[in-house]
Order: sequence, then structure tokens, then C-alpha cells
Amino acid sequence: MAKSKIDMTSGPIMRLIVIFAIPIIFGNILQQLYSTVDTLIIGNYCGATSIAAVGTSSQPIEVFMCIFMGIGAGVSILVSMYTGAQNMEDLGKVVKTSVSFTYLCAIPLAILGWIVTPLILGFMQVPADTISLATAYIRIVFLGLLGNMGYNMNAGILRGLGDSTASFIFLLVSCISNIILDILFIAFFHMDVVGAALATIIAMYMSWIASIVYILKKYNYIGFTILPKVLDRKTLMDIIKLGLPLGLNNSIYTVGHILMQSLINTQGSAFMAGASVAGKIMGISSVAISSFSASMATFAGQNFGAKNYERLYKGGRIVPLYSALTTIVLGIIMFAFSGSLVGLFTNDAEAIKYALLCVKIQVPFQWCYCVLNTILNLSNGIGNVKYPTVLNLLMLWAVRIPAAYLIAFFIDGHYVTAGVSISFVFGMIASLLFYRSKSWKEIRKLSTT
Repeated sequence: MAKSKIDMTSGPIMRLIVIFAIPIIFGNILQQLYSTVDTLIIGNYCGATSIAAVGTSSQPIEVFMCIFMGIGAGVSILVSMYTGAQNMEDLGKVVKTSVSFTYLCAIPLAILGWIVTPLILGFMQVPADTISLATAYIRIVFLGLLGNMGYNMNAGILRGLGDSTASFIFLLVSCISNIILDILFIAFFHMDVVGAALATIIAMYMSWIASIVYILKKYNYIGFTILPKVLDRKTLMDIIKLGLPLGLNNSIYTVGHILMQSLINTQGSAFMAGASVAGKIMGISSVAISSFSASMATFAGQNFGAKNYERLYKGGRIVPLYSALTTIVLGIIMFAFSGSLVGLFTNDAEAIKYALLCVKIQVPFQWCYCVLNTILNLSNGIGNVKYPTVLNLLMLWAVRIPAAYLIAFFIDGHYVTAGVSISFVFGMIASLLFYRSKSWKEIRKLSTT
């Protein structure tokens, strides 16, 4: 077995969590850099309209990725459980079935995405000066859907095995490639958003190929295959049982994001560009959120599979606290330097003004989302996917969207992102109720026996 694999079932909990999270943190920084470089180079070589086009493009792509990403999360949970239980036979079935499922989903979705992109952008009320650029960008990115899905599935398998270092290496290769290609296509060949999209998909395919080679070399015992060969019906049902609720949650959540983006789009291209730039800054300040959350999911899955309930109970209480503290520190740093950071992306005075406004509204509340996300991944890790699904839907549809529309109608449309902050606070408070749930009480009971 590879030395980079981390066994979460023994040893100091926070030490293992941090060791596992560090590569993910650097990987998250690289992912932010991955998209940030597009925005930075486009902002300096193309303009605010091109920034707006790229900034509004993430939601349509998420529409097609969201259900698959939920399935991928289900795969990662099963891999971590079978790893903890040392069940190599079922582990192999999950890995082989996930490879086949990736191909089965990616190719048809890429074709469908190319066709319906103009319809989605029309629904999102993208301004006339932005829609043609956004259409070109999204359609090209859809050509890279197989590489995107393939890499994310492989990264989930590796995290479930306890290996978080490899994904960072793949992202490093991808990020460097993306930067070089961005400069080549945009700065030298003046290809605008088309160049940014081409750079993105080429880099993503490189990451996918690198992950395939790595898994075949380091983890040949799990039965990973390059091309689809096995689609075990029972294993697929197990994957869907865990992953489909997460995927449907993601899907409905993404529709909500589109409604939010539509509300942002009605404020004009300058505000769209400012919100996009602010999103990059907030992404950097929230790197601890997904890293600690991924660590928690793997920790919970491995210890649940190993029936190490006392350790699971202890980790479930201390990891959310440490992840929140880390997010607070990063948020303070980003808030302090936000003025200088925004200026790196654009020289447009209106876009800068709106970017700083969005940062001031959202960054102070990101630690709430960190607590929420870590607890929900604890729940996912033990196989209780219903609780996170219900809470996420309530947070979005009962709080975020209504609050944003009320703010736009009664106060000022430029403050709509306050709806996001309000939902973070609500979600954190509601997530704490998990510790009073039946499933957690059962873990607590088992930990004392």
C-alpha cells in the first residue's frame, strides 16, 4: 500500500485531520488560483464584460455536474467505509463501477450541455453585452466534462482511501498548465474567453490522466481500470442510495444559485464583474471549509466502517471548532487586504466598488458556513445523508433566496449577497441540532459501550 495513505482509525485525531487537510488546503488554493487566473488575466487583457461572462458561467456547468458530484461523494463515503473495515472485495467493486459510471454520465451530459447553454443563460437574464461571450465559454468547457468528472471521481476515491496528497499534486500540474495556456491563448493570441476555456479543459484533462496513472501505479490492488469494464448492479444501487440524495440536493441547490445569479445579473455587468471578483477573494478565505469538511467525511467514514465509535464521537465534537477558527483567521487576513486584492483583477472603478461591498457583506460570516459544512460532512460520513439534504434545502429555499429578493425589493439590489450571509448563520445554528439527532445519540451510546 502507498505510504501517502492515512489511517484515520488510530492516532491523534487533530494531528491526522490536519495532515490529511493540508494537501487539500493547498489543493483548494490551487483550485482558487485555477479560476482566479482566468479572471485576473481576462480582467487585465479583455475587460469587465469578459469577467462578467466567465463569472456567470459556473452555475450552468454546475447544473450538469451537481448530481454526478453527489454520486462521487457517495463513492468516496463507501470507499472510506470499506477501507476502514478492510473489505477489499467490495472496495474493488465500488472503484470499478465508479469508472464505468463516469463515462456513462459524462459524454451524454456534455452533448446536452452544449445544446441547452443558450436557454440556461437566457433564463438567467444575462445581459446582451455578455451572453455571446458566456455562451462561447460554457460550450467549450462542456467539451472538457469527461476530464472534469473523471478527475473529481478519482480524487474522491483517493480521499476515501486516506490519500489527500495525490490530488494536490494533480492540481499543481493542472494549475501550472492552466496559467501557461491562459497567458499563451489570451495575452499572446488574444482569444478572450475562448482562450480561457480552452486552457481550462486542457489542464483538466491533464489532471485526469495524471490521476489515472497514479492510481494504477500506487493502488493496483483496488482493481481500478482506465476504460469502463464493470458495472455491478448491487454496488451501483449502494452508490446511488448514498449519492443520489446528495446529488439531488446539489441539483436543487444549483437551481437556487442560478436564481441568485439571475438576481445579481439584473444589477448590470459592473455588479456582475464585482460579485465575480469578490467570489474569488472569498474562495481564498474559505479554503479551510472544504479541506476540513473532506477530512471529516473521510475520518467519519473510516471510523464508522471500523466501528470505532468512541473515536468518531470525540472527533465529531472537536473538528468543527478547529475548522471554524482557521476560517476566522483567513477571513481576517482577506478582509484586511481586500482593497489591494480587488485591484489585481480589474481597473474598472464600478466593479471594484461592488466587489469590496460584496466582500464586506459576506466574509465576516464564512466561519458560520465552515461549522455548518463540517458537521454536515460528519453526518454524510456515517451514511446519514438525509439530514444534510433537508438542511441545505431549507437554508437555500427558505432563507437565502427569499432574503435576497426581499433585500433587492425593499432595500437595494446591490446588497443581495447579504442573503448568503443570513443563510450561513441560519445553517450553522440548525446544523448544531445534529448533535441531538437519533443517529448521533446512537453513536454516543455505542461510544460508551
